[in-house]
Amino acid sequence: MIKLIALYKKPENTAEFDRRYFEEHVPLASKMPGLRRVEVAKIVGGPAGEAEYYLQAEMYFDDMESLKQAMSSPEGKAAAKDVMTFARDIITMMFAEVEEKVPAPVA
Repeated sequence: MIKLIALYKKPENTAEFDRRYFEEHVPLASKMPGLRRVEVAKIVGGPAGEAEYYLQAEMYFDDMESLKQAMSSPEGKAAAKDVMTFARDIITMMFAEVEEKVPAPVA
C-alpha cells in the first residue's frame, strides 16, 4: 500500500482554511479513482511544544501505479488545481510506502 501525505503549515486564517479544506477540497479529492482511505488530523503540538504544521492528510492507494493514475485523472487534476488556490505556500506533499510488517509493541 502507498499513501500520499500532505502537510499543511498553519494558515493565516484557520477558519477560512478549514471551510475551504473540509467543505470543498476533501469532497473533490475523495472522488479520485482508486482511493482506498483518507485520514485527516489536526496537529495539536509536538514534544517540544507548538508544531510547525496545522494539518496532516493521508490518502491511501493500493500501489504507486494506482496513485499515479489517480493523480493524472480528471478528478486528481481538479483536486490538485483546487488545493493550489488556497494552500500553495503552506503545503508539502510526499509519497510513503506503508510497512505492514511492523511488530506490535511489547507490553
